[in-house]
Amino acid sequence: MKVVHVNTSDIRGGAAIAAHRLHKSLLNENVDSKMLVMNKDSDEKEVIKAKNNNFEKHILSKIRVLIKKAILSKYRNRKDIIFSPAKFGLDITQNKIIQEADVIHLHWVVGGYLSLNSLDKLFSLNKKIVWTLHDMWSFTGGCHYSGTCDKFTNNCGNCPILNSSKENDLSRKIFEKKSKIYNDKNLNIITCSNWLGECAKESKLLKNKNVNVIPNVLDENIFKHIDQNIAKDFLNLDKEKKYILFGAMNSTSDPRKGWDYLKKSLQIINDKYPDLKNEVELLVFGASYSEDVKKLPFNVKFLGRFSDEIALSLIYNSADLFVAPSLEDNLPNTVLESLHCGTPVAAFDIGGMPDMIEHKENGYLAEFKSSDNLAKGIVWSLDNLDKVKINEKYFNKDRIINDILEIYKS
Repeated sequence: MKVVHVNTSDIRGGAAIAAHRLHKSLLNENVDSKMLVMNKDSDEKEVIKAKNNNFEKHILSKIRVLIKKAILSKYRNRKDIIFSPAKFGLDITQNKIIQEADVIHLHWVVGGYLSLNSLDKLFSLNKKIVWTLHDMWSFTGGCHYSGTCDKFTNNCGNCPILNSSKENDLSRKIFEKKSKIYNDKNLNIITCSNWLGECAKESKLLKNKNVNVIPNVLDENIFKHIDQNIAKDFLNLDKEKKYILFGAMNSTSDPRKGWDYLKKSLQIINDKYPDLKNEVELLVFGASYSEDVKKLPFNVKFLGRFSDEIALSLIYNSADLFVAPSLEDNLPNTVLESLHCGTPVAAFDIGGMPDMIEHKENGYLAEFKSSDNLAKGIVWSLDNLDKVKINEKYFNKDRIINDILEIYKS
């Protein structure tokens, strides 16, 4: 069986990391797996760039970005939230890897990689199509997270993210085009969380498709509990301190990541529990130096961006608590990684968080957008949780791979 994973990049971003981990796991199971990407950062031979020439790299890719900006520029009052029209992209149907594949496994394919026309051509090859959804884009009119909007259940238009007052706006046109492309196509949908699975089943575009909920896989031999003192020695951290860890790509600049709520929570903790100031320090990864973070009422250590998984494991093991204050999220790799390392997680009760976090067992699920309750959860977790576990039956690597292989073979 030949499988090709199609993702915009190979190891940059949460969806890429999840897709790459699945690809590597399949290779370990002797499955002929490859990744076909637009942007390649690894040096792995099984990862192939869809267009590996200077004209694509320096001209065409930049033109697609400019076209996207031009399309969205018509909506001058749109929100500063990712929205992907997928108007122009690469045609990968003639690529040798696609031609030889038995299974085409799509992941996150926008950002200038595939257009809606590209998807239509892929679906028309009559090959097995599996699509792992890492956000909501596949069944909306262009947004990746819809917030409180539920128009994807019926018909997009008058889009709140575009701040449009017209029914027949860009989101309606994208939605209708997706409807035509998906119609009568045998798409096998995988969502990483139960929340996204329910959204997909409620959506007009995917409600009649085969939707399976299968979590992301990771290497349990890397992300595992080790002695905290060893991890602290490696990172040169104070063994007498308690460390609160948070981080993600653009963790302090992306509103969806909930930075403002975490900031308020830490201020509340400082006001209510002043003694903790000498006991607790903050660890930040996935973001460069930030004056905003430095203004927090706790000492802060910036760790920068990490792609090495062993180093990431040491970071999680050195912390006493990981905080993931996202306001919308599917099944964040960071939460999975932390819990596999035995480090509890405090988060808002949203998205895929309840799939991983068992309230007051391996973490704390705070009331949505309540900085007060998140602060309470942080303090409670620091006092009550240590060396926690994730649901090892549900988040079992062998079971996950077997479930995916069954979909490939069905």
